[in-house]
Amino acid sequence: MSLLALATASLFLSQSATASFDTREAERLEACVAKIEVDAEEAYEDGLAWTYQGNRPGARQCTALALIALGRPDEGAARLENLANAVDGGTLEQRAEYLTQAGNAWLQAGAPEAAELTLTNALKLKPNVPDLLIDRASAYLMQEKWDEAEADLDKAISLQPGLATAHQFRAEARLNLDKLDPAMADVEDAMAADPENIDTLVLRGRVREAKRLSKVQVLSPQIVD
Repeated sequence: MSLLALATASLFLSQSATASFDTREAERLEACVAKIEVDAEEAYEDGLAWTYQGNRPGARQCTALALIALGRPDEGAARLENLANAVDGGTLEQRAEYLTQAGNAWLQAGAPEAAELTLTNALKLKPNVPDLLIDRASAYLMQEKWDEAEADLDKAISLQPGLATAHQFRAEARLNLDKLDPAMADVEDAMAADPENIDTLVLRGRVREAKRLSKVQVLSPQIVD
């Protein structure tokens, strides 16, 4: 899930789930987040100005997201984690959203260990969310923790069947676990949900090649002197 999409979800939560954000603040956060897509530098400056005016959670969130958009995902992730742990961080759902955004930023920064920890904390606050499980599985895959990734993806698919990304990621995990038939089944499910996905097409070729090589090894066992 994109960070801006997560920010929008967090915004709606803030509007409905807590009285700490009044309408004016919610609108200001919405405007700041929207500006990131147009001019991240200006959005960052707006967030800083807002922070100096009162250091509201929305200001800190927008500043962190702007930093991520400006190519500083590690700094943005750290700020979002601080916000999630702050006294004024908001409801448990809001804190989970900040941690989710932070976890995705750590993935962008190429820090899967930090992403795993942060997303695990998010899942403690908001368990059984397929997107969160897929995000953590991505962190596991980056670390070649194939069994852990498969377990998260099993759960995500059981909660929401037919997710193309979940099947694609599970196929990757199963390929590396030498579960070739289940991997191909996942590839087919991923393609059924998203037929034009290039990554899935490439993965299908890798699984086919692995299956071909496994048959060759069975038919031509290595001769040992």
